Amino acid sequence: MSGEAEERFATLCGTTLRYTVQGEGNPMIVMHGWGCTAETVAMVSRMAATSGRRVYTVDFPGFGKSAEPAEVWGVEEYTRLIEALAAHEHIKNPVLAGHSFGGRVGIVYASRNKVDRMILIDAAGIKPRRPLSYYLKVYSFKASKLALRLIYGRERSMKMIEEKRRRAGSADYAAASAKMRMILSKVVNEDLKHLMPIVKAPTLLIWGTADTATPISDAKIMERLIPDAGLVAIEGAGHYSFLDSPGIFGAAFNNFLKAQL
Repeated sequence: MSGEAEERFATLCGTTLRYTVQGEGNPMIVMHGWGCTAETVAMVSRMAATSGRRVYTVDFPGFGKSAEPAEVWGVEEYTRLIEALAAHEHIKNPVLAGHSFGGRVGIVYASRNKVDRMILIDAAGIKPRRPLSYYLKVYSFKASKLALRLIYGRERSMKMIEEKRRRAGSADYAAASAKMRMILSKVVNEDLKHLMPIVKAPTLLIWGTADTATPISDAKIMERLIPDAGLVAIEGAGHYSFLDSPGIFGAAFNNFLKAQL
């Protein structure tokens, strides 16, 4: 199981969840950001698997091959889904790794479940000061930019991105279902600062200093509020710091996983 990821499906919390499993060892759950899929964080999952972890990587409901939730979910419902997955797969005391929205779910999960350690990557969880319309555009643009880069490579994707910038940028938002727009509106406005002080797991924050979706100021608040937290700031990296600077990211990520806590 250390090579190709095995694709699995399960009906949990009233919806169909698609996830992958790879590697052998102590369990780790990897959770992607809004508008992304398990493939977006595949590099993170492979890195964990090769370091001796059994890695479970989800497509959150509403993304990838997972079905949309039947109702308008918040972070609580998404967290219950991960708890249900842990029970379904007999996962105990996992490492959590959450990028962006996945970090929100990680924070809630770690606030009430036993977690070996947690890695928050450019994570959400601090209520933003900007209006929702800003985040709708930012998240949809960043997700499409990433997809183009993964599919077409850097040079060709940059030309396509510039063309996309010239358009209004509303097409991605219009393509999203009404339900997913309502879910985004709900989760973006959830502030998780009150849960951070009760997270007992050692926590590594990995952040790009040029992140505009979840700014480095959010990371500093999390570092202050989570009792056993440390921050690695990657100079010049953006919201996808693990792709922008894989070398620095990988060193911090692997050192944290291997550390005797």
